[in-house]
Amino acid sequence: MTVQEIIDKIKDKTGVHLPPDKTCDLLMTGEPDMEVKKIGCTFMATVDVIREAAKQGVNFIITHEPTWFNGIDRTDWVENDPVYLEKKKLIEENHIAIWRFHDHMHIGHVDEIYTGFEKEFGWESCRVEITDTERYGEKDPARADFWKHFGAVYRIPKTTLKELGGFFKEKAGMDVIQIVGNPEMEVEKVSVLVGGGSLGLGREEAPMMQMFREDIDVAVCGDITEWTLSAYVRDAAMMGMRKGMLVLGHERSEEWGMKYLPEWLEPISEGIPAVFLDAGEPFSYL
Repeated sequence: MTVQEIIDKIKDKTGVHLPPDKTCDLLMTGEPDMEVKKIGCTFMATVDVIREAAKQGVNFIITHEPTWFNGIDRTDWVENDPVYLEKKKLIEENHIAIWRFHDHMHIGHVDEIYTGFEKEFGWESCRVEITDTERYGEKDPARADFWKHFGAVYRIPKTTLKELGGFFKEKAGMDVIQIVGNPEMEVEKVSVLVGGGSLGLGREEAPMMQMFREDIDVAVCGDITEWTLSAYVRDAAMMGMRKGMLVLGHERSEEWGMKYLPEWLEPISEGIPAVFLDAGEPFSYL
C-alpha cells in the first residue's frame, strides 16, 4: 500500500474527508505514492522519534501534532533556520514520509484521542454522556452541539485530589504534576480536557461553564492559561468550594490516543506493521 492509500483508508474509517484548505492533516514530508513498509504512530515527530523510527525500519510516521513548530505546519518563516534544515535533512536521509492526523482524529465518528485516554487509564465504563445542552442556554443548534463534543466527563470511584494526582503520575510516568485546590478534598466527577481543550477551543470561558453546569469536582487538563480555568478553580478553592485541577500537559494528555492507534489501524492496513513511538514528556524538572 502507498502512503496515500493508507491516508484515504484512515479518512474513510473516521467518516470525515476535510478539504486540504480546511485542515492541518496534510503530508508534511515524503511522497504520496511511496510504498509503506512500516508505520510509526506518535504524538509528535520529534528528532528522537524520527531517529527511533529509522532504527525500527519505519518509513511512514503518523503524527498527531506539528512537525514544523506551528499549528498548521507552515515553513515559510523557518526555511533558513538551521533547526528546520537539520531536521528536514534527517527525515530525507531516512526516506520517511510524515502525515498529520489531527483534525480527522478529533472530529470523526469517535474522538480517538479520548478513546486512547480511556483505555490507558481504565475509564471506559466511567464516561458520562452529555446530552442536555439546554443547561448552557444555547439557542443555536450548532453552538449547543459544541457542548456535546467539548471534552469528556467521567464519574470515578471516590478518591482525593492528591490520590488522583498520584494515579496519573504513576500511570503516565510523570515526575511532576501541577495541582490547584485542596489535596485532601474528595473527588468523584471529573472533566478531562486533553491537549488544548482546557484553553476552551476558541471559547475561553468554556471550561469554567462546563465545570459549573456539570457540577465537576476536578478538571484534568492538558495546556493551561493561568488567568482562566486555573484562576477560577483557585478562587473557588479559596472560598472552600470542592473544586480542583490537575495539569498533565498537552503531550501526556494526548499521547495515549496515538499509543492505541496501531490497534485501530489493523483492519485497514493490510498487514503492514504499525508501532507506537512515544514522544515523551517534553520537560525536565530541576
